[in-house]
Amino acid sequence: MPRKPTIDREELSTLVAAGRSVQELAVHFGVSESGVLQAKRAAGLSKTMLDHRAALPWKVERRHGQSGPATNLRNLSAAAQGKPPAAERLNTAIRWARRLAAEGLDVAYDSEVGFVEVPVSSQGSHVAKVLADALKAVEDGEA
Repeated sequence: MPRKPTIDREELSTLVAAGRSVQELAVHFGVSESGVLQAKRAAGLSKTMLDHRAALPWKVERRHGQSGPATNLRNLSAAAQGKPPAAERLNTAIRWARRLAAEGLDVAYDSEVGFVEVPVSSQGSHVAKVLADALKAVEDGEA
Protein backbone atom coordinates (compact mmCIF):
# COMPACT_ATOMS: atom_id res chain seq x y z
CA MET A 1 0.00 0.00 0.00
CA PRO A 2 1.53 3.36 -1.00
CA ARG A 3 2.26 5.94 1.67
CA LYS A 4 -0.21 8.84 1.92
CA PRO A 5 1.17 12.08 0.49
CA THR A 6 2.06 14.66 3.10
CA ILE A 7 1.80 18.40 2.82
CA ASP A 8 4.74 20.38 4.12
CA ARG A 9 3.28 23.28 6.14
CA GLU A 10 6.08 25.70 5.28
CA GLU A 11 5.76 25.02 1.56
CA LEU A 12 1.97 25.21 1.83
CA SER A 13 2.23 28.57 3.57
CA THR A 14 4.55 29.91 0.86
CA LEU A 15 2.28 28.73 -1.95
CA VAL A 16 -0.88 30.09 -0.28
CA ALA A 17 0.84 33.46 0.20
CA ALA A 18 1.72 33.39 -3.50
CA GLY A 19 -1.98 33.10 -4.31
CA ARG A 20 -2.15 29.48 -5.45
CA SER A 21 -5.70 28.11 -5.63
CA VAL A 22 -6.89 25.05 -3.73
CA GLN A 23 -7.08 23.20 -7.04
CA GLU A 24 -3.47 24.11 -7.91
CA LEU A 25 -2.30 23.11 -4.45
CA ALA A 26 -4.08 19.74 -4.71
CA VAL A 27 -2.29 18.96 -7.98
CA HIS A 28 1.05 20.22 -6.61
CA PHE A 29 0.90 18.05 -3.47
CA GLY A 30 -0.88 15.11 -5.11
CA VAL A 31 -3.84 15.19 -2.74
CA SER A 32 -7.53 15.97 -2.98
CA GLU A 33 -8.89 19.49 -2.63
CA SER A 34 -10.39 18.36 0.67
CA GLY A 35 -6.92 17.34 1.82
CA VAL A 36 -5.59 20.79 0.97
CA LEU A 37 -8.42 22.47 2.87
CA GLN A 38 -7.76 20.27 5.91
CA ALA A 39 -4.05 21.08 5.77
CA LYS A 40 -4.77 24.81 5.46
CA ARG A 41 -7.06 24.66 8.51
CA ALA A 42 -4.47 22.69 10.50
CA ALA A 43 -1.77 25.22 9.57
CA GLY A 44 -3.97 28.19 10.48
CA LEU A 45 -4.05 29.39 6.87
CA SER A 46 -7.81 29.35 6.40
CA LYS A 47 -10.01 32.38 6.67
CA THR A 48 -12.26 32.04 9.66
CA MET A 49 -15.75 31.20 8.60
CA LEU A 50 -18.56 33.36 9.85
CA ASP A 51 -21.40 31.67 11.70
CA HIS A 52 -24.79 33.03 10.66
CA ARG A 53 -26.90 30.54 12.63
CA ALA A 54 -28.05 33.17 15.13
CA ALA A 55 -29.21 35.48 12.33
CA LEU A 56 -30.70 32.65 10.26
CA PRO A 57 -31.94 30.14 12.85
CA TRP A 58 -34.08 28.30 10.30
CA LYS A 59 -33.11 25.51 7.91
CA VAL A 60 -33.39 27.66 4.80
CA GLU A 61 -34.15 25.88 1.54
CA ARG A 62 -31.58 26.47 -1.18
CA ARG A 63 -34.11 28.33 -3.33
CA HIS A 64 -34.61 30.89 -0.54
CA GLY A 65 -30.96 31.26 0.48
CA GLN A 66 -30.27 34.26 -1.77
CA SER A 67 -33.54 36.07 -1.10
CA GLY A 68 -33.49 39.64 0.17
CA PRO A 69 -34.26 38.79 3.81
CA ALA A 70 -31.69 35.96 3.93
CA THR A 71 -29.02 38.16 2.35
CA ASN A 72 -29.80 41.11 4.63
CA LEU A 73 -29.69 38.94 7.76
CA ARG A 74 -26.34 37.42 6.67
CA ASN A 75 -24.92 40.89 5.98
CA LEU A 76 -26.02 42.15 9.40
CA SER A 77 -24.60 39.00 10.99
CA ALA A 78 -21.26 39.51 9.22
CA ALA A 79 -21.08 43.08 10.53
CA ALA A 80 -21.91 41.88 14.06
CA GLN A 81 -19.00 39.41 13.80
CA GLY A 82 -16.58 42.13 12.75
CA LYS A 83 -16.48 41.29 9.04
CA PRO A 84 -18.94 43.69 7.42
CA PRO A 85 -19.85 43.38 3.76
CA ALA A 86 -19.32 46.25 1.32
CA ALA A 87 -20.78 49.50 2.65
CA GLU A 88 -23.67 49.57 0.18
CA ARG A 89 -24.72 46.02 1.12
CA LEU A 90 -24.54 46.81 4.82
CA ASN A 91 -26.50 50.04 4.33
CA THR A 92 -29.18 48.15 2.40
CA ALA A 93 -29.48 45.61 5.23
CA ILE A 94 -29.63 48.33 7.88
CA ARG A 95 -32.33 50.28 5.98
CA TRP A 96 -34.35 47.08 5.52
CA ALA A 97 -34.13 46.14 9.21
CA ARG A 98 -34.92 49.68 10.37
CA ARG A 99 -37.99 49.79 8.11
CA LEU A 100 -39.28 46.55 9.60
CA ALA A 101 -38.63 47.77 13.14
CA ALA A 102 -40.35 51.11 12.47
CA GLU A 103 -43.41 49.29 11.11
CA GLY A 104 -43.54 46.81 14.01
CA LEU A 105 -42.63 43.93 11.73
CA ASP A 106 -40.30 40.96 11.93
CA VAL A 107 -39.56 38.06 9.57
CA ALA A 108 -40.61 34.45 9.77
CA TYR A 109 -39.56 31.60 7.53
CA ASP A 110 -41.58 28.84 5.95
CA SER A 111 -39.85 26.27 3.75
CA GLU A 112 -42.70 26.33 1.22
CA VAL A 113 -43.25 30.09 1.01
CA GLY A 114 -39.90 31.53 2.03
CA PHE A 115 -39.48 34.60 4.19
CA VAL A 116 -42.54 36.59 5.17
CA GLU A 117 -42.98 39.78 7.13
CA VAL A 118 -45.02 39.25 10.29
CA PRO A 119 -45.97 41.38 13.28
CA VAL A 120 -43.43 41.38 16.08
CA SER A 121 -44.21 38.61 18.57
CA SER A 122 -44.42 38.99 22.34
CA GLN A 123 -40.87 37.51 22.52
CA GLY A 124 -39.54 40.51 20.59
CA SER A 125 -38.21 41.08 17.11
CA HIS A 126 -35.58 38.77 15.66
CA VAL A 127 -34.63 41.34 13.02
CA ALA A 128 -34.30 44.11 15.64
CA LYS A 129 -31.91 41.93 17.67
CA VAL A 130 -29.74 41.12 14.66
CA LEU A 131 -29.75 44.82 13.71
CA ALA A 132 -28.79 45.89 17.24
CA ASP A 133 -25.86 43.44 17.28
CA ALA A 134 -24.63 44.75 13.91
CA LEU A 135 -24.95 48.41 14.90
CA LYS A 136 -23.16 47.81 18.18
CA ALA A 137 -20.22 46.20 16.38
CA VAL A 138 -20.09 49.04 13.85
CA GLU A 139 -20.25 51.69 16.60
CA ASP A 140 -17.60 49.89 18.67
CA GLY A 141 -15.33 49.86 15.64
CA GLU A 142 -15.35 46.08 15.39
CA ALA A 143 -16.85 46.16 11.92
